[in-house]
Amino acid sequence: MKNQNVKLLALVAVAATAFVACNPLSKMIKRQAEVNYELTPNPVEMHADSIEIAINGSFPEKYFNKKVSATITPVLVYGENSESFAPLQLKGEVSEAEGTTINYEKGGSFSHTAKIPYKDGMEVATVELRATGEYKGKTKDLDPRKVADGTIITPKLVMSSDKGIMGLDKFVKFTLEDNNVVINYLVNNSVVRASELSDDDIKALKANIKEWQKNVKMEFNSMVVDAYASPEGELSKNDNLANERAASGAKAITGILKGAKVETAEGFASLNGKGEDWDGFRKLMTESDIADKELIIRVLETYSDLEKREQEIKNLAATYTEVAKKVLPELRRSQINLIMKHHNLTDEEIKVLVDTKIDSLDVEQMLYAATLYNDDAKKESIYKSVSSVHAADWRGPNNLGYIYLTQNKLADAKAEFEKANGLSADNPIVNNNLGVIERLNGNLDAAMEYYDKASGAGSEVSENKGIIYIIKGDYASATSSYSGVNSFNAALANVLNGNNDIAGIIDGSSDKDEALSYYLKAVAAARAGDKNMLVNNLKTATSKDAALKAKGKNDAEFIKFRDDAEFQAAVN
Repeated sequence: MKNQNVKLLALVAVAATAFVACNPLSKMIKRQAEVNYELTPNPVEMHADSIEIAINGSFPEKYFNKKVSATITPVLVYGENSESFAPLQLKGEVSEAEGTTINYEKGGSFSHTAKIPYKDGMEVATVELRATGEYKGKTKDLDPRKVADGTIITPKLVMSSDKGIMGLDKFVKFTLEDNNVVINYLVNNSVVRASELSDDDIKALKANIKEWQKNVKMEFNSMVVDAYASPEGELSKNDNLANERAASGAKAITGILKGAKVETAEGFASLNGKGEDWDGFRKLMTESDIADKELIIRVLETYSDLEKREQEIKNLAATYTEVAKKVLPELRRSQINLIMKHHNLTDEEIKVLVDTKIDSLDVEQMLYAATLYNDDAKKESIYKSVSSVHAADWRGPNNLGYIYLTQNKLADAKAEFEKANGLSADNPIVNNNLGVIERLNGNLDAAMEYYDKASGAGSEVSENKGIIYIIKGDYASATSSYSGVNSFNAALANVLNGNNDIAGIIDGSSDKDEALSYYLKAVAAARAGDKNMLVNNLKTATSKDAALKAKGKNDAEFIKFRDDAEFQAAVN
């Protein structure tokens, strides 16, 4: 019995040796160097918080046994950790396994794409392919093959430069106020009659002049005189007559001002002789009760020649008599507009009221007052007063929310923006600000919904969208959003979209002296293959921020330059 067991074991050993000897996996392992693998991109890259790879490969002729199946798993190795991509399944022509079929005689090619989430630490990594073959239930591992380095994480440089928008005040330093009077004239005459200067509008003007002189906020700004002739008689004479009436009308009102001891500068009055007033004629005719007014209006529409038009109207004898009595006298006039400049409160006056009686300020004055201070605490106090005293105005809570946003008090800012939204539903500015809150809280889709409703709020909306596009890996849209903008993020979007000519974008921005701006220039130079620009910008970046030395040393953007002495000097 003992001898039988020995014989049985010997038979099993021989059978096993024979299996190994004829196992096609052994032959495939011996020839594994003949298998071609290419992984792109190399180095691998992070986009939208993921790393996506594409593998293309080929097997030589008479390599892949018809009964063999294989699993190829891309693995990203970083530090002591690793992350596996979805595996690729391959099989021989008669294998019953799942996967892409590889021809034995001719060989064959394969392709595969896979994605894994990016994790901190993956910026220093390698990607290797781990292949396992299976034949009749037995498996063998091929040697791991390094196929790429990793990982470019340049999109993570995006700055959180989200831009809130203030609700602007409509405060004006002064307003111009019109004060119109009319002086009428006799036919073919430009003399101002005494009776005209005792009309009610002139009396009211004189009374107002006395009051304006007492008010330090009122200033005599200018006078505009528009004078007309009625459409009767010779055209050239009427043009001259209109000019004469402008002069006499200006002289009459200037006399009133001098009598009130109001001094005016040279050029105070602007005189405009307007000639025959056909527009005024049409208007008065339309408003009149003259029986044949439609007939006269038709004449106006039929004849463009002024003299022909006047003759045709005179031909309507009875009607013309009524026109001459009711309409033409009103057209012989000078219209004088005495324009007053009404000054608003001065900045100092507003500041005094802010500290003593802020509720006496109107909403525009109060909102403007906040712009006079650099202290956030003072601004906050004023915007709280706006919300209290002028509770229906959305700008109070919106601007208060803006202050909180700049202080990174996101919960307080959101509460104020929501108050503003309740006062002015779908306000583009408020929608932008609510979008900023959502973006900073990591809610990209919600933020974009708000930005889409913020159209018209300002260029800030497009720039805010650009941040989201960069984070999501949509670099074409990001570049478009930053069109015409000079900023770090605009330059970053361009680099990520394949444009390395970013010096002008950065140098024209407020970010131009930032260490990270020089670092990004170095990245662009590396992508363009310009070692001198890379080294010069990297030296400047690391001199401004020493922490960038360690980053640059490990950054896969510079992997082709790691052995260069000048590069090493910049990062060590």
